Amino acid sequence: MALDKPYKDIPGTTIFDADMARQGFALNQFSLSLMKAPNRERFKADERAYLDEWPMTEEQKQAVLDRDYNRMMALGGNVYFLAKIFSTDGLSFQHAAATMTGMSQEEYRDMMLAGGRSPEGNLYKEENNDG
Repeated sequence: MALDKPYKDIPGTTIFDADMARQGFALNQFSLSLMKAPNRERFKADERAYLDEWPMTEEQKQAVLDRDYNRMMALGGNVYFLAKIFSTDGLSFQHAAATMTGMSQEEYRDMMLAGGRSPEGNLYKEENNDG
């Protein structure tokens, strides 16, 4: 029986719940594998071959190849596990988060230093009269 998920009505929000954990299990396990230097080296040498060793969906593999972190999260990726991918690429968490928001690193940094995003427009669709 599916649980009621009122948080699914929040625009632009991906919640990592039990269903997402199941969906993204192999993607997250792949990501965690990059904690070991030999695995990072194998991945960097031939990304596709390394990805093909994991029972991920083709869509998950393509999201990794494209470094589309928003898509990876929509397909069950947990941002803290996905951090192993951008760390393997030599990128900071700030850089990756900026790409996920469509901002430059500087814009993202300034927004966060100013207190983060405004809640304006981030209400339930019903509260925005969009629902």
